Amino acid sequence: MSPVKGIIIGLSLCFVVLQGDLWFGRGSIPKILALKKAVQEQEEAVVALKTRNQMIEAEVQDLKHRLGAMEERARTDLGMVQKGETFFQIIHKDPS
Repeated sequence: MSPVKGIIIGLSLCFVVLQGDLWFGRGSIPKILALKKAVQEQEEAVVALKTRNQMIEAEVQDLKHRLGAMEERARTDLGMVQKGETFFQIIHKDPS
């Protein structure tokens, strides 16, 4: 076997090994694409959570600085009524 054929076979073997590592190894293209997708999903979740946190922060500031907001919250969440008010609760019967 000539030295040129040996070099060509050696380089071909290296090429095959590197291609296998590129497609099936630890840092393979499919794994990188899956990781990029996971990162994108996490970034979207972070944006949604930041939006929710901003809404909660706005509500907290509203409750701290506005007495009417606290009263409104007590009425809707706790069913509280003021003196002199009459509370009516309507119960819908189940049609069955």
